Amino acid sequence: MKRVLITGMSGAGKSTLLGELAARGYQTVDTDYGDYFQTVDGERLWRADRISALLSGATAELAGVLFVQGTTRNQAQFYPRFDHIVLLSAPPQLLAARLASRANNPYGKDPAELAETLQYKRTVEPLLRASATLEVITTIPVSQVADTVLDHVLSPGTA
Repeated sequence: MKRVLITGMSGAGKSTLLGELAARGYQTVDTDYGDYFQTVDGERLWRADRISALLSGATAELAGVLFVQGTTRNQAQFYPRFDHIVLLSAPPQLLAARLASRANNPYGKDPAELAETLQYKRTVEPLLRASATLEVITTIPVSQVADTVLDHVLSPGTA
């Protein structure tokens, strides 16, 4: 089974893409839910035991693809366990509009949270880009984002 990390800033479309991939029959896990995070010194980090168990459960003998969504400072320690790292990105104005209008998650509606997201876009996103095997700018419909990701992940010759 291939393991694919979907990462990016809040509002980039990670959860929306996961929904599209799940609707197409792919196995997906949104690490924002299900006890995958712990707070350490005020920072939300992936729980190493839970992420390790998730990735170990997707053994190479199983067919298919597991898409895991999340963005956290300690995700890089798990990069060797992913076959692909897909960065979703969007222009700052689009991120702000999406955060202001989304109904499934309150994060980003507060001006301080929006400012934090836009700061992370400038400082963290370049680090994510450097490790990504694919970047998709999500100004296109989610169906096209999913097609692009699947073309990359399922192509012969990619891990």
